[in-house]
Amino acid sequence: MSTPLHPADSRPVRTRVAPSPTGMLHLGTARTALFCWAFARHHGGTFVLRIEDTDIERSTEQAVQVIMDSMAWLNLEYDEGPFRQTDRLPRYKELLDQLLAEGKAYLCYATREEIDALRAEQTARGEKPRYDGRWRPERAAGRTPPPGVTPVIRFRNPDFGDVAWNDLVKGPISVSNTELDDLVIARGDGVPTYNFAVVVDDIDMRITHVLRGDDHVNNTPRQINIYRALLAPGEPLPRFGHLPMILGPDGQKLSKRHGAVSVLQYEEEGFLPEALFNYLARLGWSHGDAEKFSRDDMVQWFDLEHVNRAPAQYDIDKLLWLNGEYLKQADSARLASLVGPRLRVHGVDPAAADLTAIVTLYKERVKTLNELADEAMLFYADPHVPPELLAEHVKGPARDALAAFVAQAPDTPDWQRATIAALIKQVLVAHALKMPQLAVPLRVVVSGRTQTPSIDATLELLGRDAVLRRARAALAATAAQ
Repeated sequence: MSTPLHPADSRPVRTRVAPSPTGMLHLGTARTALFCWAFARHHGGTFVLRIEDTDIERSTEQAVQVIMDSMAWLNLEYDEGPFRQTDRLPRYKELLDQLLAEGKAYLCYATREEIDALRAEQTARGEKPRYDGRWRPERAAGRTPPPGVTPVIRFRNPDFGDVAWNDLVKGPISVSNTELDDLVIARGDGVPTYNFAVVVDDIDMRITHVLRGDDHVNNTPRQINIYRALLAPGEPLPRFGHLPMILGPDGQKLSKRHGAVSVLQYEEEGFLPEALFNYLARLGWSHGDAEKFSRDDMVQWFDLEHVNRAPAQYDIDKLLWLNGEYLKQADSARLASLVGPRLRVHGVDPAAADLTAIVTLYKERVKTLNELADEAMLFYADPHVPPELLAEHVKGPARDALAAFVAQAPDTPDWQRATIAALIKQVLVAHALKMPQLAVPLRVVVSGRTQTPSIDATLELLGRDAVLRRARAALAATAAQ
């Protein structure tokens, strides 16, 4: 079922994501971007990227680039933007001046010390801390602004009535204006605050649907009042939908201690973008029992009726499982291109072995690209084989069979999987052993571990020279047994 549009709103759908460049792009913002993108694509609409950089002291160009790189990695292509709020300061001033002229905003000369003292008094009386309107024009008439105080601009919130909206996720919400005070909409330096700038941006960019985390629910009634102050009577507001928070396994707000890191950190840790995309889509939204689906599936299926109201829970094990499923089905040549740089970090040349064939052999056994790179290292450098592992597996009849394999291997024609399998079978018959009694020692001496993919396939990819070199070294190390 498609999310129905408001009957009175025939405007083309326009959504936006508006990250702040004060740090990395984290899962919550990425999930919001994904839902906004999917909603716009589902309705044939427009997805806008806006950079909310009015926190000038904390915003950095590095963080802007991280946002851009993260969006690109997840393949969340935007149709317009990126728009930057710092490029729009003259527009904000224009509308701030308009509100001042219309009496919908006013200059407030209260110092921070005054406000702190006011809040302390209110708290002591058991009241909700809130600005008391002391610099509203009718209350400040005849007062001389104190010297040396740069005023802020406050929005004159309505004194009576309710602010109500039908939230696209949470349903009907209503807040009394008596619960809201006159919030600051511009600081002393003239830079607008979040609640004002976001409204101006959404009006100018013709945003029809504001989808964001439900930590913004308290901002929405304030912003609705600002919309009404700026828009002409009868002009439609955006529709609001507040998405569930993402919690850690312990039920607390998601943080780094839960293993949740920036989007690009997941790339560094070896996750595929389509796997993280799929995982984020399922954090708070579902389509029946579908766990694994494509981007096209999500565009076709996405609606807000199936966004959960309850918080979603981050589960790294589920993400690892999903990534493993995508690795199994991924094109091996593509995976090789992603594993190659990870091998170079270890100082090896990926071209020194058939990396695509190695990836094909191992991709069903790993959960991340980093694990795949670790497995691939077997084919580029001789492993360290623990002496205790050799002593456990390369002894007695098994060692004799290994020595026979090494003696006959140079004469085996065409070092291919079939001929290797035939040689192993021949040695087993000659020594009256079962497959594990030779296969396990072979795995130990060539890889330093007791489990690998099919032993004949592993030995083929390693090459005859590497197999014999490693096996002979193991036989020499165990000769005194």
